[in-house]
Amino acid sequence: MIPMFLKEMEQEAQTTRKMLERVPDEKYEWQPHPKSMTVQRLATHIAELPTWVSMGLTTGGLDFAVTPYQPEVITNTADLLEYFEKCLSDGRAHLEKAREEQLSEPWILRNGDHILQNYTRADVIRMTYCQIVHHRAQLGVFLRLLDVPIPGSYGPSADEH
Repeated sequence: MIPMFLKEMEQEAQTTRKMLERVPDEKYEWQPHPKSMTVQRLATHIAELPTWVSMGLTTGGLDFAVTPYQPEVITNTADLLEYFEKCLSDGRAHLEKAREEQLSEPWILRNGDHILQNYTRADVIRMTYCQIVHHRAQLGVFLRLLDVPIPGSYGPSADEH
């Protein structure tokens, strides 16, 4: 499974990189709706997600009550891309060192005593990749609303015809 996860990580990284490099520096504070994230928060979250692979492989879980979310503050696309590459390198390095038997070990997502989800480490990796795709699609909608041409993900986009 590890070679498969590494291959998928690289494939998704190529698409993610293309999307992140389109984020306009002057639109980092923009948000399409008051309940939506800003471009800054969304793009930064996408960039950091590969570190969830590391977290899934090196911890027994995440407790939001003990470890509140502290996002990196990124204000321009050059720094965003640099941060993504750093996070990707971290996730890749931990995955390359992983052992297959680790993938079936339990990993728990919780908020204090409230268990949100019981996962295996493999589940965390799959969920991380799904989160990347999900949030990347959100960013695509944000960019479309800003009239920024969208790169293709799994084939050409309407902007690439």
